[in-house]
Amino acid sequence: MKFTDGHWLMREGVRTSYAKEAVDTHLEDGRLTLFAAVRSVERRGHTLNSPLLTVECWSPAEGVIGVRTTHHAGTAGPAAGFPLNHQDGYEATATRDGSVVELAAGPLTLRVDTAAPWRLEFLSGSRPLTAAGNRGTGFATLPDGTHHMLAQLSLGVGDLVYGLGERFTPFTRNGQSVDIWQADGGTASEQAYKNVPFHLTNRGYGVFVNHPGRVSYEVGSEAVGQVQFSVEGQSLEYFVVQGENPRQVLDRYTALTGRPALPPAWSFGLWLSTSFTTDYDEETVNRFVRGMADRDIPLSVFHFDCFWMRPYQWCDFAWDPQVFPDPDGMLRRLKERGLRVCVWINPYIGQKSPLFAEAAREGHLLRRPDGDVWQWDMWQAGMALVDFTSPAARRWYAGKLRALVDQGVDCFKTDFGERVPTDVLWYDGSDPERMHNYYTQLYNRTVFEVLDQARGEGEAVLFARSATTGGQQFPVHWGGDCESTFEAMAESLRGGLSLGLSGFGFWSHDIGGFEGVPTPALFKRWVQFGLLSSHSRLHGSGSYRVPWHYDEEAVTVTRDFTRLKHRLMPYLFRAARQAREQGVPVMRAMLLEFPDDPACHTLDRQYMLGDDLLVAPVLSADGIVDYYVPAGTWTHVLTGERIDGPGWRRDRFGFDSLPLLARPGSVVPFGAREDHPVYDWADGVTLRVHAPTDGTETVTEVPAPDGSTAATFRTRCSGGTVTVRTDDAPGQWHVLLAGTGTAGDRTRKAGPDIRAGAPAGTRELSLRLPD
Repeated sequence: MKFTDGHWLMREGVRTSYAKEAVDTHLEDGRLTLFAAVRSVERRGHTLNSPLLTVECWSPAEGVIGVRTTHHAGTAGPAAGFPLNHQDGYEATATRDGSVVELAAGPLTLRVDTAAPWRLEFLSGSRPLTAAGNRGTGFATLPDGTHHMLAQLSLGVGDLVYGLGERFTPFTRNGQSVDIWQADGGTASEQAYKNVPFHLTNRGYGVFVNHPGRVSYEVGSEAVGQVQFSVEGQSLEYFVVQGENPRQVLDRYTALTGRPALPPAWSFGLWLSTSFTTDYDEETVNRFVRGMADRDIPLSVFHFDCFWMRPYQWCDFAWDPQVFPDPDGMLRRLKERGLRVCVWINPYIGQKSPLFAEAAREGHLLRRPDGDVWQWDMWQAGMALVDFTSPAARRWYAGKLRALVDQGVDCFKTDFGERVPTDVLWYDGSDPERMHNYYTQLYNRTVFEVLDQARGEGEAVLFARSATTGGQQFPVHWGGDCESTFEAMAESLRGGLSLGLSGFGFWSHDIGGFEGVPTPALFKRWVQFGLLSSHSRLHGSGSYRVPWHYDEEAVTVTRDFTRLKHRLMPYLFRAARQAREQGVPVMRAMLLEFPDDPACHTLDRQYMLGDDLLVAPVLSADGIVDYYVPAGTWTHVLTGERIDGPGWRRDRFGFDSLPLLARPGSVVPFGAREDHPVYDWADGVTLRVHAPTDGTETVTEVPAPDGSTAATFRTRCSGGTVTVRTDDAPGQWHVLLAGTGTAGDRTRKAGPDIRAGAPAGTRELSLRLPD
């Protein structure tokens, strides 16, 4: 929200008050409280007829400092923000030295000189990060009488801003106005399904606004050297999160707001959907499943979209008997094929559903202030919303899902949850404005807990569209409704990278696009991208996404890249564990891995898949890709070609390839099986060593599907010899020096790699690098 009219004036009817100086300061128990006058106080009379802001500063954890500014405390409204985790036993240090007061939270310090004009300065050690100076702390009243608290934090030269949820607009937020407000706008608009009031910078810090309602951002837009954020009400709370690099900032932010759960290993395989409005029945499902098997395309999950239920009755959680007359038998037969089953749900109850009258009678539906059930005809005729603020409503809804789980359903696609009204009365008295964004958190948590309790820890997984702060705890999330175009494919990637920089570890998208019918070229390129993503789902709206509907080459591409993903499972699941333990996403913006390379700060058409694999999806029909290679000698995983960086490249790729590069010196574990994502990844594992240099040592953990560590390998390069040692490998293992052969055309085709096998029980293996 913009309050000013240029640098000098206010917008018509807007009145603002900004902190000018600290008139009193209290230090107590690791907390700092400042009282800020909004005018210069030169004599006693200046204390009259003028606001006084209370600014409380504290630290919930090392490297994190919170600031809460309040105007009228008696009318500040609900104080509760998002649930946060505090570091056990931690307390910041508050000190005073003359006129200077400081709050130190490990490497992050807040400094205020009370004898100078108002300025909250945040430092990492002695290095300034950002500051709230002139116009940095205050409030505004609008012509309609609403009261808004605001803050401005400075941007330095070259500072870039990322995040604020899954946003499809330009990757860096600089110059943008962003409202944190859930909406169903597709991937081609400024609206977002997943709104997160957290922004990350390339300067060593992020900022989280602890407000679950609408937060309005002006990112270098209203004031080009500032990030401004504002909320309606009398109080504003935010946290500055420091880190030596962006990964550490995400680590501290997700420690505060919640770590992602570790999805089950089977969920990383290929998912196939019925699509949305297509005609399908049990025979259609069987034909698709048989078609994948007949073409040797490994399939892990089959998804039933909306019309598994009867029209007009979403949700009644009952299979349409005209389409699926024997759901128990059908699910059993799918399980006998080794498949998991996902079904679509949403948090709405259509009036024709038998559950509508039941839910209304028992008080489980959201109501208007006059007591009537809130309803409209958009999406489903006469639909109402389940009121998840009611414990009884949550139990009721969970009970309906538990019956499906008992029937054989393994997971749920939790669609919608964005269009939540504000002219309502919630069961627990929640502020409707704050509940608009937070509703999805209650919805997804309810569903996730059903699966967690029924299937056990590590077996719960969603395919969710809507989310806000904390939603990362309930993976997986997908990018929503996109067109079947290369432009929409790029939009989706931007959104996923933005969401990853907002604390979400796992993300997916509709392979081929949702709306429209992809061309064969687009489908094949999206298949490559989709199977080199965290999770992979073939899904559309009015057309099927089985590969043989495009061409035979699409079948080959789908088969080959599914098999590649299965072989990469020990590597991908290691990245998944990092998401759970450190909050770093599986699909990472280049900034996260190369924060010291300015060329990586704006890249949004490529990403790192885990620590060591660079992926640049092909986003054009002609197969030409412009991509950036950071410093060092990289190895193309599919061809063995060596590529030296730093620098830009332009290459053309056939449908059997794309830029998939292994980091210099990396050791990437490849599993031995291609037919399924879940197997003993350590048995028969191949350690692919890429461009090692003398004096380097690498530790490679190979996980087990339950999340534990199955084996640990130490790779050392010395004197032109690569030596790999392990003390716990359970079976055979192999070492491959990738791209080291000398025969063949190195620009396109790899020569023979150097490879050696180690029988079970072997603890050490050495290979000589070629001269």
